[in-house]
Amino acid sequence: MTIEKIETIIVGGGQAGLATSYWLKQHGHEHVVLERTSQPGYAWRQRWDSFTLVTPNWMFRLPGAEYSGDSPGGFMPRDAIVATFEDYAASNALPVRYGVDVTSVESLAGRPGYLVRTQATEFEAQNVVIATGLFQRAKIPAFAGGLPSYVEQLASERYRNPAGLPPGAVLVVGSGQSGCQIAEELRKSGRRVFLSVGMCGRAPRRYRGKDIFDWLELIRFLDRTPEMLPSSKARFAPNPHVSGAGGGHDLNLHQFARDGITLLGHLRNATDEHMGLALDLHESLAKSDQFEAQLLGMIDAAIARSGIDAPSEERPALRYGYDQQQNVELDIEAAGIGSVIWAAGYSFDFGLVKLPVTDGDGFPLQQRGVTGYSGLYFVGMPYLHTQKSGLLVGVGEDAAYIAQHITARPGAL
Repeated sequence: MTIEKIETIIVGGGQAGLATSYWLKQHGHEHVVLERTSQPGYAWRQRWDSFTLVTPNWMFRLPGAEYSGDSPGGFMPRDAIVATFEDYAASNALPVRYGVDVTSVESLAGRPGYLVRTQATEFEAQNVVIATGLFQRAKIPAFAGGLPSYVEQLASERYRNPAGLPPGAVLVVGSGQSGCQIAEELRKSGRRVFLSVGMCGRAPRRYRGKDIFDWLELIRFLDRTPEMLPSSKARFAPNPHVSGAGGGHDLNLHQFARDGITLLGHLRNATDEHMGLALDLHESLAKSDQFEAQLLGMIDAAIARSGIDAPSEERPALRYGYDQQQNVELDIEAAGIGSVIWAAGYSFDFGLVKLPVTDGDGFPLQQRGVTGYSGLYFVGMPYLHTQKSGLLVGVGEDAAYIAQHITARPGAL
């Protein structure tokens, strides 16, 4: 097999890999990006047709391509996001090789550096940057195989629009940003919708005269570090549900209940025509309510502390979700369910790195992306440094840090 030597390899051509490539190119540093798909920013292409950014456009901060349009408070649609990534890779002449699937990263025997294996080529590199992201495989439980064959099942990344689903009601599993936005779209299209609710928090689109993300920036909420969290598991908490669709608006499970969406507890199992449900719907609703109250309390305190002139606002206390009956079972046929959309989050696996570089949760052991193995890095995941390390607003800062670390290292192949 061919062996190619190169100074630095970046595994993954999404926003983190491209941002790291951008900074390495600014340093004049030899490198290549290996991307298993045929296009840059592939994860954004897997969004549904009406998808928009949840964060305002001003938070689109790919280095060298920071948003500079006339709608900083707007929400970029999917096709514009994809086009931006395509132009970014092309206009900066980033050295991306598409259709290259990395199968393993190993230490070179007896000398510094790494052996990077792909199906067609082997590489030797002094540095390797893992930029494959934290959201790699949709979480679909094993009991999904027990659902009737006539029920179409798909992960949220495969959903495109209501017309693409078979007739009948739709069960959406998961109430994070994707699940709630998809459930809302389906309801508005006239579908009967069932929503299995998780423990995701809620935030208003606007509060006291500003977009919620303007306030989060002011209170540095996204600058929280892992040490500020209640536990290591909190690194993987879902983002609060909010929407950028239609110019941006609130997503509220209580409003969903009022509008006719049937809220359910967590799914426990599936047997023939029935799905078992946990009696935790009200508990989940309470956690969502509590998250919003605590978040707005933080914002109110910051406004008072800084003497900011902002109009007062009292949020309506909706409780319609608590009026819905909690059931231990859902009859699939009686409910008329024709499809299930799995939107319960994603799992991650860094097993391609053949070194002990992850903790008990499977998360990389590192300090701001720098591992204990010389020349091995991670970039593009939440809480590598701060919460925004995995977001468009923060990935460029982390990428710049990693690029600086790489170019400051002595030695070369």
